[in-house]
Amino acid sequence: MSSEHIFLGETIGTAILILLGGGVCAAVTLKSSKARNAGWLAITFGWGFAVLTGAYISGSLSGAHLNPAVTIGLAVDTGEWSKVPVYLAGQMLGAMIGAALVWAAYAGQFQAHLTDGEITGAIEGPHAEAATASASATAAASAKQPSSAPGPVLGIFSTGPEIRNVAQNLATEIIGTFVLVLFILTLNLTKGLAVSGTGSLMVALVVVGIGLSLGGPTGYAINPARDLGPRIVHALLPLPNKGGSDWSYAWIPVVGPIVGAVLAAGLHRIAF
Repeated sequence: MSSEHIFLGETIGTAILILLGGGVCAAVTLKSSKARNAGWLAITFGWGFAVLTGAYISGSLSGAHLNPAVTIGLAVDTGEWSKVPVYLAGQMLGAMIGAALVWAAYAGQFQAHLTDGEITGAIEGPHAEAATASASATAAASAKQPSSAPGPVLGIFSTGPEIRNVAQNLATEIIGTFVLVLFILTLNLTKGLAVSGTGSLMVALVVVGIGLSLGGPTGYAINPARDLGPRIVHALLPLPNKGGSDWSYAWIPVVGPIVGAVLAAGLHRIAF
């Protein structure tokens, strides 16, 4: 595969991955969305289908890594690092494009959600005085929080923990990515599976399984570009009342998946 094909394939495939994955998060989160409150099952299956779609589209061009952790895991396993920067560049660009497309597709819903009184605390009408007092208390409490604290739509773009514990959050991302990358590396043990459409389908189902089983604590980034690229877009978009991008947490869904991938590659080299 040429560097041009790899870059193009990873950019397109990762953009589709984030468009559909971030799209299901937007659909479930935003007011005025027909899928609002559809729940965790919708999100996990939405991300699985996103992986499947992106992989089928980009497979012939780049091999459909769509994930820096997968690229690094494969490089550790094979010793081939020459194309890694091209893969990573395409993945990051694609992730940012995909996140911007989510915003474009749901622009009206973002605007309605982030200017709604229940979200901002600015309620008009007969209860305005009580609401104003409540909003003042909320503002005072918010003033004590770091400016980078997660905003009300950040979860559409990137992940965040339910319980903020660095060791546990990091471990969760390491374990989830370990499972994903070890599965990808062992696909070759079943003859023909890794090079057929069935391989992409199986990876997508594993992503669903990881989300169902291990996604609860952190939202299962298991992909540094999937988290970092959209987080940058969240920081740049001109969204009203969007809040912070939670940069104090942002390193965990980058470092955790890379560590998990390296451990998976190490076990694959030793055991298989």
